Amino acid sequence: MRTEVLAAGADAGEQSEEQVDRLGIRPVRLADFVGQSELKRHLGIICGAARERSQTTEHLLFAGPPGLGKTTLAGIVAGEMGVAQQTTSGPALERAGDLAAILTKLSEGDVLFIDEIHRLSRAVEEVLYPAMEDFRVDIVLGKGPAARSIPLDLPHFTLIGATTRVSMITGPLRDRFGFTARLDFYPPGELEQIVARTAGILEVDVTPVAGSVIAHRARGTPRIANRLLRLVRDFAQVEGDGRIDEATAEDALAVFGVDARGLDKQDRAVLEALCRGFGGGPVGLSTLAISVSEPSETVEEVYEPFLIQQGLMMRTPRGRVAMPAAWEHLGLEPPSEQPSARPGAGSERPPGLFG
Repeated sequence: MRTEVLAAGADAGEQSEEQVDRLGIRPVRLADFVGQSELKRHLGIICGAARERSQTTEHLLFAGPPGLGKTTLAGIVAGEMGVAQQTTSGPALERAGDLAAILTKLSEGDVLFIDEIHRLSRAVEEVLYPAMEDFRVDIVLGKGPAARSIPLDLPHFTLIGATTRVSMITGPLRDRFGFTARLDFYPPGELEQIVARTAGILEVDVTPVAGSVIAHRARGTPRIANRLLRLVRDFAQVEGDGRIDEATAEDALAVFGVDARGLDKQDRAVLEALCRGFGGGPVGLSTLAISVSEPSETVEEVYEPFLIQQGLMMRTPRGRVAMPAAWEHLGLEPPSEQPSARPGAGSERPPGLFG
């Protein structure tokens, strides 16, 4: 399988880890992909039927939080179909001509993967509609009354989009995908398999118990599991004999500030501010963000989701509130009277709004 990374206006050297798998740890076949069993079955059916008909697959949209395997699955679809994959991202396609240039370079059956597809500009999105439906792109020559449109036929290709914010994708674009899938967080057992597989590729000696320690602190996310494994490997190489057992994994994660729940230093800073600084809340998002020196969007989109999933924090109409588990995790004594979650005076947002 040939894989190309295309990014209009960006150097190839600036590509992120999500786009270039330098370590070679990503699986290239469905059989090697761990987890997402229902989605794997769906993709197996879609790809198998397309191969039998000697056609391209439906356009596919993968949605879900970062690090769950959307980019990997795009490469797997190309691998299963035995075709080339070309990769770009929504922010990189600033003008309609950027997308048109990529589309006209595609070969028959190619997979075009657009990461963060919800960040496409409106002008680029308009070019994508006829390309997806009719495999045609219109090139406009000239300006004003003398302008004319020349339709160019495109080879049949498969568009795979990945998004972390499916609600931001416009209805017309979303409806043009033949199959939409949402990826779920991984249970610890599947993450242990991923850690063991990655350890084998990296030639790292990891005991099953140590792999379990890493998996349980990975927030249900393979990317985090692999990142933690590499950190533990570095610790074991410098501070130990290179072998990773339970004690080594525990010590390494403690050094790098990852606790038993998978919280890192900044996660705990948010909880500390909420509990120590504001007595458990309720406190508004902007106030909480200022207290930890982070933008409001970062607190809301990066830190809060996991804290809420872990039952450590709650969003209420009046603001953020610390749950009993947060006080326990920080080793603090909760106040005798828990803060009320009912709407009332002093909220930063009108009662009835979530968050």
